[in-house]
Amino acid sequence: MTPAALEDLVRATASDVLTRRGLDLAVLPGDVGVERPRHPEHGDYATNVAMRTAKKAGIPPRELAGWLAEALMAQPGIASAEVAGPGFINLRLAADAQGAIVGEVLAAGTAYGTGDEYSGRNVNLEFVSANPTGPLHLGAARWAAVGDALGRVLVARGAKVTREYYFNDAGAQIDRFVDSLIAAALGQTTPENGYGGAYIAEIAQRVVAAEPGALDLPDGERREAFRRVGVGLMFDEIKRALHDFGTDFDVYFHEQSLHESGAVDAAIQRLKESGNLYEADGAWWLRSTEHGDDKDRVVVKSDGNPAYIAGDLAYLLDKRSRGFDLCIYMLGADHHGYIARLKAAAAAFGDDPAVVEVLIGQMVNLVKDGQPVRMSKRAGNTVTMDDLVEAVGVDAARYSLVRSSVDSSVDIDLDLLVKRSNDNPVFYVQYAHARLASLERNAADLGVEPGTGYGLLEHPREGDLIRTIGEYPAVVATAAELREPHRVVRYLEQLASAYHKFYDACRVLPIGDEEVTDLHRARLGLCGAARQVLANGLGLLGVSAPERM
Repeated sequence: MTPAALEDLVRATASDVLTRRGLDLAVLPGDVGVERPRHPEHGDYATNVAMRTAKKAGIPPRELAGWLAEALMAQPGIASAEVAGPGFINLRLAADAQGAIVGEVLAAGTAYGTGDEYSGRNVNLEFVSANPTGPLHLGAARWAAVGDALGRVLVARGAKVTREYYFNDAGAQIDRFVDSLIAAALGQTTPENGYGGAYIAEIAQRVVAAEPGALDLPDGERREAFRRVGVGLMFDEIKRALHDFGTDFDVYFHEQSLHESGAVDAAIQRLKESGNLYEADGAWWLRSTEHGDDKDRVVVKSDGNPAYIAGDLAYLLDKRSRGFDLCIYMLGADHHGYIARLKAAAAAFGDDPAVVEVLIGQMVNLVKDGQPVRMSKRAGNTVTMDDLVEAVGVDAARYSLVRSSVDSSVDIDLDLLVKRSNDNPVFYVQYAHARLASLERNAADLGVEPGTGYGLLEHPREGDLIRTIGEYPAVVATAAELREPHRVVRYLEQLASAYHKFYDACRVLPIGDEEVTDLHRARLGLCGAARQVLANGLGLLGVSAPERM
């Protein structure tokens, strides 16, 4: 019996008790709250539904809990139901009801943990979107790992997700990038506010090789050649790094296309006609304070040129025109102001601000030998995604970047992530999967096949592993709802821990001439379920589930 099935049973039982006692069913909360207690001696699961219902029902909590416990004891699959404290009900499941989770996992396979609560939702997930002016830094690497994992989690719960990279190929930063390339090609020093690092010289050389006469062209044509070729080369490098990192996008959207197509002008005109733009001091302003922003925003500057937000406005309209009913933006730590302004933009277009969600990620720091790692050999003034991958590999990099909530900064300990020990969390989880795969190979060599007598799994370590496996669908559902894929990471570490403890306490395969029993077969089935859930969870993170280590 999964936690979800147990919750349904508790809700149905509580409804029956209230009906028989002549009480209003409206007092029963929608979520009856079934959880695993912190202390195993308190039972397999516990519910506080009596405490949450009693006041509205006009019944003392312990009395109501007693009625519910008595009724639950009569339900199949419930071994015991005891009232504790001010009105908690501690539940223990019968071994066969608990063991049914194993069969459910093995039958579902890769589909275990999936759901349909987001079925019909069309999600645009925009992440990374770094300026094409240099190699991807650690902040972008974090978004590449987290964004890709979030997309996988949302898909697992039924959403249709389009992963999108917003290619900022318009604006002053591109001009500075082009100036830096030309200066490098001419052997000059980096311009003020330009971009340095060995990669600039490398790309400049490649531009000259691709366009041998570029430096001899008139200034405007020369700049256009370096822009066209140089930005293209930089973006190819970015896409290569992302692909090597296991992150690919469905759409690469070019900011410049919004300006060239007239989409920016159309968005501005629409806002003027609706009265959401007003003119002051020679500029046009969005009435964003009327929609929750802290200040009105300049959309068209006094010189007649569109401000940066003008592109954001057109881009939001474009996303909505493509049928997306949820637009998630994943932005860096310096973009807090975008939360209110993007929601205000949606409202100004007559949309529900809830169609826009903005996630803000905090900084990433690399640590080696207890000291921060600050410089990249190639980028010069930052540490890049490639630097991290070169140091620890893709799996460890992705896992460690997703492991913590994006609301907090994270320190990546390079020394720890290369250790093949239980102190290294990604090794700990992957080793559990490899250990299980090895166990299955050994079982096949012995001719032992999994059995279905899961009611024999009565050892406390077996029960703990089964209950941990049973939590997986709820973990994935919560990770999708809260946009927090790190919950999957932490769960996998709990599952690996539960498995390692089980393996140390429970012999799975017979030794020597020992007869193969149904208990051996049931335990082998339990191991197969654990391996399946580890593989499913690692898959949501874009991390491999190795068969051997």
